[in-house]
Amino acid sequence: MTRALTELRGVAAPLRLANVDTDKILPSRFLKTVRRSGLGAALFDSLRHNPDGSINPDFILNREPWSRAIVLVALANFGCGSSREHAPWALLDFGIRCVIAPSFADIFHENCFKNGILPVALSRDEVGSLLEWIERPAQAELSVDLPRQTVRRCDAVSYHFNIDPCRKTALLQGQDEISRSLEHEVAIAAFEERRRRLSCFPRTCGPQTVDRD
Repeated sequence: MTRALTELRGVAAPLRLANVDTDKILPSRFLKTVRRSGLGAALFDSLRHNPDGSINPDFILNREPWSRAIVLVALANFGCGSSREHAPWALLDFGIRCVIAPSFADIFHENCFKNGILPVALSRDEVGSLLEWIERPAQAELSVDLPRQTVRRCDAVSYHFNIDPCRKTALLQGQDEISRSLEHEVAIAAFEERRRRLSCFPRTCGPQTVDRD
């Protein structure tokens, strides 16, 4: 199960970068763990830190109010590169539940839904307008309404986005693929029992006998 997502309202961080690959989101040296917690500290590590390990004060997620972002707005082809699911894990652990961009890499897009993150695709012009708006600290807040499928600025200007109905329902109900499968647990168990019986022939299932005549 993931946390249900209906409406988000909070700080949105502008990331004026295109083709942000998953190694940039979470460098490969952090992939040794299979735990989803703790990866937020390594999110965008090469951007958030200088080569000597010190904090980069110029990177957007190191600055107020964007260090408290729950929405990230970026440029096209976000999440390209390898298929590592650790990338959305890191975003989620940092606190980001929604990423807005003109386009997403297919596997990253799918992994977002699997982990309770909403990827919102808007036009290039709409994303550009949002970036200009939230780059001002006093305006760095967005509302994302999943039931109504809108992104709204604090001046009430809103943008509509499309989403697959099944994925929308899963996010609203906080379901992942496992929890959706478990809704059919009784039917799955009955199917497995029928399959076991049909595949169990007397010659192979019972004690074996040998004809010694």
